[in-house]
Amino acid sequence: MPAHFDTDPVPLARRMLGSVLVRPLPDGRVMAGRVVEIEAYDCPRDPSCLAGRFHAVKSQELAAAPGTLVFWVAYRHPLLQVTCRPEGVAAGLLIRALEPLSGIDAMLENRPVVREWELTSGPAKLVQAMGLAPQFRGAAVNGTGLYLAPGMAVPDERVSVTARVGIQAGRTLPWRFYETGSRWISSGKPSMDLATLKGLD
Repeated sequence: MPAHFDTDPVPLARRMLGSVLVRPLPDGRVMAGRVVEIEAYDCPRDPSCLAGRFHAVKSQELAAAPGTLVFWVAYRHPLLQVTCRPEGVAAGLLIRALEPLSGIDAMLENRPVVREWELTSGPAKLVQAMGLAPQFRGAAVNGTGLYLAPGMAVPDERVSVTARVGIQAGRTLPWRFYETGSRWISSGKPSMDLATLKGLD
C-alpha cells in the first residue's frame, strides 16, 4: 500500500476520493469514513511550499517515505496528511473531509455535535472526531491502528475540482477534489475562483 503513494499527488488525490479511513478501537468498535474532499501538495512545482513557515517545517515532514502519516498543525489544529513521491521529495495529500460510515457513536464522544454532518466536515474536525492524536505521526498508511482502505470509486461526473483552501501562493492550481453534492464537504472557500481566472485568459 505505501508504494501506491510513490507517485504524483495530484492525480492520486482524485483517485483517493471514495477511499476509506479506518481506525479500529480497543473496545471493538471501528470508526471509518469515506474520503469526500482532498487536496494535493507537490513541492517540486508548488509555490505554496515556499511560502512562510511551510517551507522550513512542513516540506521536511512531507519528504518522508511515501505512504507516511503526517500531522501538520494549522491554527493550533492538527490536520492529517499522507506523504507521496519517493522519500526525500516533499509531496502529500491533505484529507479535508470524510463521510462517516461506522463508529459514529465513538466519533460523537470525541466531538459532540448536534448536527451529524458537522462531525467530519473539515480537516481539523475529522482529526478530532476520530481521535487522531500524534501517536500516529510517522506511521505507515497501511498500519493496524489507522489505515486507508480501498472504497467505491467516485465517477468523474460526481467530482468537482477547485483551487485549494486557505493559501495565497499556488492559489491558481486546481488541486482540490471533492464529491459533488456531499453534505460532508468542508465550509472552507477556495482561494481563487478558477472559472473567473479562465475568463481572463
